[in-house]
Amino acid sequence: MAFFLQQLLNALQVGSVYALIALGYTMVYGVLTMINFAHGDIFMVGSYLAFFASGLLLAYFGQAPPLVIFAGVIVVSMLGTSLLAVLIERAAYKPLRNAPRMSAVITALGIGLLLENAFVAIPAIGPAPRTLGELLPATQLSIGGVTVSSLQLVIIGVAVLTMLALDVTVRKTMVGIAMRAISWDHSIVPLMGVPVDKVISLTFASGAAVAAIGGTLYGMAYTIDPYMGIRIGWWAFISAVVGGIGSIRGAMLGGFLLAFVEIFTPVVLKSSSYRDMIAFSLLLVLLVFRPTGILGRTVSQKV
Repeated sequence: MAFFLQQLLNALQVGSVYALIALGYTMVYGVLTMINFAHGDIFMVGSYLAFFASGLLLAYFGQAPPLVIFAGVIVVSMLGTSLLAVLIERAAYKPLRNAPRMSAVITALGIGLLLENAFVAIPAIGPAPRTLGELLPATQLSIGGVTVSSLQLVIIGVAVLTMLALDVTVRKTMVGIAMRAISWDHSIVPLMGVPVDKVISLTFASGAAVAAIGGTLYGMAYTIDPYMGIRIGWWAFISAVVGGIGSIRGAMLGGFLLAFVEIFTPVVLKSSSYRDMIAFSLLLVLLVFRPTGILGRTVSQKV
């Protein structure tokens, strides 16, 4: 039982990161019905912004409370990735809104490759793995044979609060209502005075900011490198599809579900090499019996 609870805690930690990244996929798809395949690499950029911000803040404000340093790192990472996402949307995606859907997909894949290789080529970054280090004091507590670290609690707690805040924002605020209105009928919304371009940019910025929080939390627990967005981005995309792409709560559910698959597959099958096979098999089976995902719903369109 202690071993099971320990793995469950690990799955919650990993699932928190997957869910945060999956939210970016599902928000962009919900508004533009577009898959932003560069989102995993935006998550990677957020991790590196957090890495450099932590070094600068610790160097110049090392005497400040750790919580202040942690909050400052997250804010810098969020602002940087949001700005990058808006620039990408305006320069690359906006001219292709009326183009064939495949054009936007290929462009997103190209932007992802550009970010990955650009970070490898930058001398200050390179391909070597890095870690953010301890931004917050690390403590461990053993309860009934289960080891609980303060870092795990921070990752899970910050992720849950972020997801709840985003869910409330999309459902209750005027910006959220505008996002949902555009997703419902983008041709009618401009006639009601809604600034479509600004709302779409805010959607990209919000998804990138949430991914930046995930990137910061990930970098505190694991190593980061310029190619980490490939695998993690695909798993987050699967999470969004499994949960119901276009659904905020579906992305959360899918992130935790895929994390359980990743953590418990080696436990059941005694090998970690089956994780991708199980994840993609789960996706295929789900799409056969429920194409809209667990919490997704079929949208009827008048013609």
